[in-house]
Amino acid sequence: MNDSDEGKGQAARSKRADARRNKETLLNAAAEVFVASGVEAPVRDVAAKAGVGVGTIYRHFPTRADLIVAVYRHQVEACAEAGPALLASSPTPYAALRDWISLFVDFLVTKHGLAGVLHSDSAGFDTLHAYFLERLVPVCTQLLDAAAESGEVPSAPEAYELMRGVGNLCAGADSDPRYDARRLVALLIAGLRRPR
Repeated sequence: MNDSDEGKGQAARSKRADARRNKETLLNAAAEVFVASGVEAPVRDVAAKAGVGVGTIYRHFPTRADLIVAVYRHQVEACAEAGPALLASSPTPYAALRDWISLFVDFLVTKHGLAGVLHSDSAGFDTLHAYFLERLVPVCTQLLDAAAESGEVPSAPEAYELMRGVGNLCAGADSDPRYDARRLVALLIAGLRRPR
């Protein structure tokens, strides 16, 4: 391999890394807009938040459903990757669990409205739900097991039960300003902890 070929390889890798970062910027911007305005927010708002033209959004995501599914998958991956990172960096496994549940609540808020947008495609929605469970239940299980092994949680619920409970506490929170789902989720997680 000569210097020219090596330079082309580095340029191609750099271009792919830039494309990944740009796509991630788009997905993060879309998630923020969806949280603030719902999944029916105009695409131009997402483009403005990301600092790109509307055409760039449509080049990556030809339909609104494509964008919403990509945001959903991106948020699932971010939540899944955060679990082990929090476990490694938090002072205790319980603190990692608590912080991860907070991220999970953020995710639930982001995905609000997804079911309505994809309602006509129940097979697609079922696939996304299976993906959600496949990626996040093991992460929650790992966090719960670590907290139980440390003695901070006497007997933890199954991960699926806990996630379902958190999801139920978050349901409808956006339609009632007097209802603070985050406070109730915090109480639920505090209730898991062994008294000292």
